[in-house]
Amino acid sequence: MASLQESLNKFKKQQEKCQSTLTSIAKQNPKTTPPKPFLSGVSTPSPPIKFSNDTERLQHINSIRKAPVGAQIKRVIDLLLEKRQALKPEQINQECYVDLNANKAVFDSLKKNPKVHYDGERFSYKSKHDLRNKDQLLVLVRKFPEGIAVIDLKDAYTTVMEDLQSLKAAGQIWLLSNFDSQEDIAYPNDPRVPIKVDDDLKQLFRGIELPRDMLDIEKDLQKNGMKPATNTAKRRAMAQVHGIAPKNKPKKKKHEISKRTKLTNAHLPELFQNLNASGS
Repeated sequence: MASLQESLNKFKKQQEKCQSTLTSIAKQNPKTTPPKPFLSGVSTPSPPIKFSNDTERLQHINSIRKAPVGAQIKRVIDLLLEKRQALKPEQINQECYVDLNANKAVFDSLKKNPKVHYDGERFSYKSKHDLRNKDQLLVLVRKFPEGIAVIDLKDAYTTVMEDLQSLKAAGQIWLLSNFDSQEDIAYPNDPRVPIKVDDDLKQLFRGIELPRDMLDIEKDLQKNGMKPATNTAKRRAMAQVHGIAPKNKPKKKKHEISKRTKLTNAHLPELFQNLNASGS
């Protein structure tokens, strides 16, 4: 009994010492809630465990870091394209939750990516053509008389697409679609190189008679290595399946010139060679 009493006295002294320490801390920090006194022999219930209110965000971060290497690389490249700034791995982690320092595979793959520049400390986006403004864009397009794909220009800087439309409106470039890829191609329209077409060539172009049936036109295009923008055979087959009769364009009635016609171009006698005498 004596040893038990000694242990109890020792425990009480420890409680008094702890209570004194907590009281002094509370006096130094008035905002702290004053501690409740220890009760000898009474167990204090533990406070209920509160789960983080940020659970959804933490789950999102965890899913990103467990994603495949390719998905994480794309996420970083999209961030670099949007920011247009050189970022350290810690900044990338803070912005898009991809931890480069903890994932060597992502780090090494990102350094070798052609769309990324790494200076030994920071990562930044690297476009195919290093352009900063509309003037540099025009100079580049003029270097490609055979045309340059817009897809190779659209990531040069943030307003490059607006500048392309502005140059087109000003008549400095052409934007034409490529039938093969359905992508726009930018061509230079340099006013220093005027193009003059001979009248004979114009007459030859206008004198070419095209086939009346679209099927024949598409076949001729394919023979010359061009891909038609239409598919008449497929369209007609679908029309037959759905029971839609093809629309035949009505032929324009040829107006004959008779003597009753008011002659306003009498100075052009070749127009009246086929004058219908029956109209008299």
